[in-house]
Amino acid sequence: MKLITPILAAVAMLAAVFAAAPASAQEDPAPAQYAAALKDKRVLLVPMAMGFDLAQGWAAILKHEVEAFGGVFETRDPNWSVEAGAQAITEAIASDPKPDVLVVMSPDLNSYSKLMKRAQKEGIYVLLIDNPANFKADAYLGSDWTQLGRLEAEAVIEGCGPDSSKKVGLVQGDNVNATSLFQYAGIMDVLSKHPDFEVVAKPVSNWDATTSRNVTTTMLQQHPDICGIIDFWDGDATGAAAAIRDAGMQDQVFLVTTGGGEKTADCAMIENGTYGAVVMTELAQESYNMVTMIKYLLQSGIEPGTASPYIYTLLHATTKDNLQPDSCWDLKALQAMAN
Repeated sequence: MKLITPILAAVAMLAAVFAAAPASAQEDPAPAQYAAALKDKRVLLVPMAMGFDLAQGWAAILKHEVEAFGGVFETRDPNWSVEAGAQAITEAIASDPKPDVLVVMSPDLNSYSKLMKRAQKEGIYVLLIDNPANFKADAYLGSDWTQLGRLEAEAVIEGCGPDSSKKVGLVQGDNVNATSLFQYAGIMDVLSKHPDFEVVAKPVSNWDATTSRNVTTTMLQQHPDICGIIDFWDGDATGAAAAIRDAGMQDQVFLVTTGGGEKTADCAMIENGTYGAVVMTELAQESYNMVTMIKYLLQSGIEPGTASPYIYTLLHATTKDNLQPDSCWDLKALQAMAN
């Protein structure tokens, strides 16, 4: 009984304390601050064109996320024209209201650099997506293209095998785009460590499927024992694949390319044997990295041009051997989400 009495007294004391506590919970101020910082902010995407899977995938996720936080999302379509892209950025800088964030896919290292610097001076954050440029962006988000080239080279070496001719061909994009220049550097870095492999041809396609088909046809005619080809983009690798098919060399030539991992463009082509390997960028992660940087910058209070982080997306070479049901994303599903 002596033990129970103090316990009951303590319980009564605690009950009195809780009864005296305020009934309302503490209100979190963060959501209101978040909403105030992001509401009505304008985000403009200027890719190289809107008519391909990467740009459409980015746009679908950005639209969904920006509109969800109360912002305004728009796109411009240069349709592969450097001049039209420059005009779109120029008009954005001069517009009223201006965009708060520009997301730009630069066509090369230098064409948009001065314009993007001008945008920052006008108080606009500039994110570079996928294509590096000679410019201090507020963030670069995309692939490490040198590493991507290394993965392509490793894939073609494995695809050719030790008993092949060890002759490979490259179908480059162009001689000015950073993705082509850095990709080439990565490929040659790996091949330099495999001196038994020889690059017998390295024409340029200018990112065009018809040109890729023509230069690959010539390559196969001049080097009929070639064992592998690396085409620098899945958008024109369809041309190289057609040339290989026309020559009846599907079982001999291992075709490697790179892409954004869209289901029809990449996984279906791996599954049906058109591509031997595709080094893929994780588009969804890349897009959400963009969203995160946009949200951070709009709340940060830092001046445009102050910081310049690199946010690289994970890369992986996908083949029939490691293809999974979730290896690729579905463009129609993303667009349905955005709408």
